[in-house]
Amino acid sequence: MKLTLKVWRQSSPEDTGRFAQYAVDDAHPDMSFLELLDVLNEQLIAQGESPVEFDHDCREGICGSCGMMINGQAHGSQAQTATCQLYLRHFQDGDTITIEPWRARAFPVIKDLVVDRSALDRIITAGGYVSVKTGSAPEANSLPIAKANADLAFDYATCIGCGACVAACPNASASLFTAAKIAHLSLLPQGQVERQQRVQAMTQQMAAEDFGDCSNHGECEAVCPKGISIDAIARMRREYVQSWF
Repeated sequence: MKLTLKVWRQSSPEDTGRFAQYAVDDAHPDMSFLELLDVLNEQLIAQGESPVEFDHDCREGICGSCGMMINGQAHGSQAQTATCQLYLRHFQDGDTITIEPWRARAFPVIKDLVVDRSALDRIITAGGYVSVKTGSAPEANSLPIAKANADLAFDYATCIGCGACVAACPNASASLFTAAKIAHLSLLPQGQVERQQRVQAMTQQMAAEDFGDCSNHGECEAVCPKGISIDAIARMRREYVQSWF
């Protein structure tokens, strides 16, 4: 496959940045998108140019490190797929692909496609910890949890914190991320002790980090690589209101 890549290059947070165009002539349909960037970087290094900086770690759709806008969509056009699990067979020979970093005030660009997502970590930190001593894994039926609640909590816990929801939202809201973290604990017995202070602290930290407000566009749900529903946001709002009574 021959592909043309228009990649955002920005040498530092102070740099204004620009698009640079590169040709990759030896791409293969079975390559992942990050492997395509690896090939590009090998070309650039061989030519004495600076490689494109991008985040990655597990490359298995688990860690949430990878993340970029691909042709204007967070993680690309393949539904419920992280960038590292997006394969070139979803593109056509001769395509031009535009690659940008997440665009949000709370995610300042560090270099090229790498952004500072530590704001999400600070939201998690604000939530504190679970004080209940859980010890080792208990026998499956010793702690009664309704299956519907257990399944829903697990669905919310699959959030990998990639930030795609923020990048896709017209308001750059982190509501889906924050809601998923709040909701999965509020559904479990271990999360009840700090339930009220958790939702207040995390939502207040979210606002302090300069994320926008949710206005129910639904873009976050559409691009989430784990398919987390915006129902989580409604649950977070209920939790927040109830926490004051």
